[in-house]
Amino acid sequence: MHLLRIAIRTACRAVNRLVKAVAEGRRPSRRSLREGLLATLVPVIACLTMLVGLTAWTRAGAAGSPARIDVGVGRVLLPAAGKERTTAFFRIANTGDSDDQLVGVTSPVAGEITLNRHERAGESGRATRTVSSANIPAGDFLVMTSDTLDLTVKVGTRRQVGDAIPFVLHFRRSGPVDAVAFVVRPRDRAVSGGSGPGGS
Repeated sequence: MHLLRIAIRTACRAVNRLVKAVAEGRRPSRRSLREGLLATLVPVIACLTMLVGLTAWTRAGAAGSPARIDVGVGRVLLPAAGKERTTAFFRIANTGDSDDQLVGVTSPVAGEITLNRHERAGESGRATRTVSSANIPAGDFLVMTSDTLDLTVKVGTRRQVGDAIPFVLHFRRSGPVDAVAFVVRPRDRAVSGGSGPGGS
């Protein structure tokens, strides 16, 4: 931007010299005309270069509004008798113009929380693996289900149906987002209702 301002000032000085020469009745030399033309073209070329760069930047997804993450009320399955670990589900929407990633989940009242992806393994089996993140593309959403992506949560103490458990979902661009999930019976868990993009 500083170089562009210098180029514009140089062009203005050259044009002023030409205008002054014409006003005084002098015929500008070829050299003056060439310098004036060159000084005028420099800022024009600089502006075109900046425009091309901004267009490429916008198409690459670097421009526009940032990611806007909205986390719906979640569900935590009632742990089986004698079990400390259970499963949690959230619906996450990204209404912004930039992609984001869920990179971690924590809770002040729960222990270790892992993000799990469920995939087909062979013709009839399924495999579960822990993943480090889940993609939330711009203008899209992710619905966690027992068939796609979910959270394994170490709840520790005994829970009852209706208990509210606070969570913090951590996103790469949007940062931490507070959320809450209610304890439900397994038959009330989040089930297929469509899911957005997957994890990595």
